[in-house]
Amino acid sequence: MEFIKSNIWLILIVINYVLALSGVITILLKKVNPTKTLSYIIALLVFPFVGLIVYYLFGQEYRKTKIFSRKNVLNQSITKKIQEGLELETTKIEEVDDLLDEKSKLIPLLYNSEKSKLTINNDVKIIKDGDKKFELLFEDIKNAKHHIHLEYFIIKDNKIGLELFDLLCEKASEGVKVRIVIDDVGSSISKKTKRRVEECGIEMHSFMPVLFSGSTGKMNYRDHRKIAVIDGVIGYLGGINISDTYVNANNELYWRDTHLRIVGEAVKPLQILFLTSFDFAFGDEIEVEKEFFPKHDCKENVPLQIAASGPDTDWSNIMEAIFVAITNASDYIYITTPYFIPNDEIVTALQVAARSNIDVKLIVPKTSDSWIAEYATNSYLERLLEAGVEVYQYCKGFVHAKTIVVDDTFSTIGTANMDYRSFNINFEVNALIYHKDTSLEMKQLFNDDLQDCEQLDMDRWVKRSKRVKLIEAVARLMAPLL
Repeated sequence: MEFIKSNIWLILIVINYVLALSGVITILLKKVNPTKTLSYIIALLVFPFVGLIVYYLFGQEYRKTKIFSRKNVLNQSITKKIQEGLELETTKIEEVDDLLDEKSKLIPLLYNSEKSKLTINNDVKIIKDGDKKFELLFEDIKNAKHHIHLEYFIIKDNKIGLELFDLLCEKASEGVKVRIVIDDVGSSISKKTKRRVEECGIEMHSFMPVLFSGSTGKMNYRDHRKIAVIDGVIGYLGGINISDTYVNANNELYWRDTHLRIVGEAVKPLQILFLTSFDFAFGDEIEVEKEFFPKHDCKENVPLQIAASGPDTDWSNIMEAIFVAITNASDYIYITTPYFIPNDEIVTALQVAARSNIDVKLIVPKTSDSWIAEYATNSYLERLLEAGVEVYQYCKGFVHAKTIVVDDTFSTIGTANMDYRSFNINFEVNALIYHKDTSLEMKQLFNDDLQDCEQLDMDRWVKRSKRVKLIEAVARLMAPLL
């Protein structure tokens, strides 16, 4: 005992490095992304104890083990019929080609991805801030007749959250079935509010609850989606969570975000996504009702694909769609993202596009809500500037929109940031829209945002201090851990 007492730190260090070396071997055998591998190895070997904690919380890989089972929902007959109905018949491909014009082959994955089928009969409304989103969403909830399904990374019971829960409890008392999935890391709801929600008859479940006894990897693989489905005919997705942070009427800091309201056929795959999440969070099999997929009378023809990615998908669907959109551009690529920590494939694609005389513009925040994400983002900008990409920093407030528009033909709005976590770790959902009028509207929004931006000057940017560049380099090295 005396030996242990007098050598306690030496013993702990030895134990630390035994566990760290075990972790290093495990990481190497997985043969994952070299940058991610190096980041975790450095964390384990250079930072005793802290490295182990980081690896324990963030470093476990679950994609291949499919922690997120989708069989219960997808195997039910009603769901199968809906999925089969979403299949494009060969005879209709020419009609789709006419709608998509020369960019009909923009995303070859359209006809191959089982989880991302193209729908035609849709009407969409682009929402550019939280105030308008909540106004529209609350009105749709008030008019709900059968069910209200909500899946959000962040729901907080502050002013706007309590207003939502008041409305949901009122609808539940009218006999409308309300189901909610919240992410256990992102959301913050008091026990009092949870008790009230349960007493109202609302079913609310946490996605992958984080417990000290079994939280390995659960800080990763979060449900970053923001989905609302009302009566199976109206759907919402985008960057706006349920929190006062997103309500500009209540904030000093202006929050610029983009959301999408959908009416039509694309609500069906969005509904399926919600049901699979609810089924997983519920822990028991949910019975799919035919009322979840009613007929709609939408006469508009906006081709739209709901693309989802996460540990339950074999491919990084959203990242691949963005990559193909960039590499198929012929005129311009306009990107807005709050966190730009891309993989090498995306960086190379943007560099090649810019060097091919394609107009490539990127909007990122001047000041981020995360200092380490801000420095990591800044570490990538010099390479883009050298290739001719125009980089703009948003100054009016914080830009949280996750949007891309290409060649007046393709645009995407969703939850996925241009970073490693959205591409490879979290559950995300984007709408891929193949429609000229929508693309032109998105282009105009982008140009409007440019009025509130500062363009980075290459000569001035490269003169950043060595201290700043060093911080950026360290932040970039930690990017796969963010």
